[in-house]
Amino acid sequence: MLGSYFVFFIAIGILHAIFPSFDINQYQQTDLNTLIKEAPFKFMILAVILAPIMEEGMFRSIVKPSKNELIFFICTWIIVIAAPYIPEDIHWALKFGFLILLAVLLFVFLKEFIPNTWQVNISYFLNKYHIYIWLLTSVIFGMVHVYNYVDGFQLNFILFIMIFPRIIAGFFFGKIKIENKGLGWSMAMHAMNNATVLFLLFPKLLS
Repeated sequence: MLGSYFVFFIAIGILHAIFPSFDINQYQQTDLNTLIKEAPFKFMILAVILAPIMEEGMFRSIVKPSKNELIFFICTWIIVIAAPYIPEDIHWALKFGFLILLAVLLFVFLKEFIPNTWQVNISYFLNKYHIYIWLLTSVIFGMVHVYNYVDGFQLNFILFIMIFPRIIAGFFFGKIKIENKGLGWSMAMHAMNNATVLFLLFPKLLS
């Protein structure tokens, strides 16, 4: 993955040398930059713990899933849909704690509510076509990060370049999940990836 990043950024440098007007910095992650400056501890918790758990649940949990991973997939998407309805004035730690508790309760409920036959059949189908699902979820994973740069969904060449490293990351997160047969591996790799970015941003946290 790091090698792919290296090749990607070399290509960006070459592209900029050929086309000097090519401005990759015209879009900024304004909300994330503000969060880094105003609440660095919250940012670290989000980037290294919560984001890997939630995003891997949303995307990699259906790549060759077990029955439990399939249930976890449903739980994470329910949490994502429900989160905006929590009042913004609630302290972020309480909000995250509530969402974690809700996820646990949802998992227990759905595990019993969804017939075991359905769980088995859906898992079998997703396992059978795991290559297509792996590639598709890698692209979608990258696409949702467009919202890091713009408020509404839009896509142009510059934005595609900006999110392409996330597509690369999604590909390798799926790869390690498939090869090691466990969602925990992709979560760990995702956390390491985000922690590396955080380390590179560390001087900004101290400024």
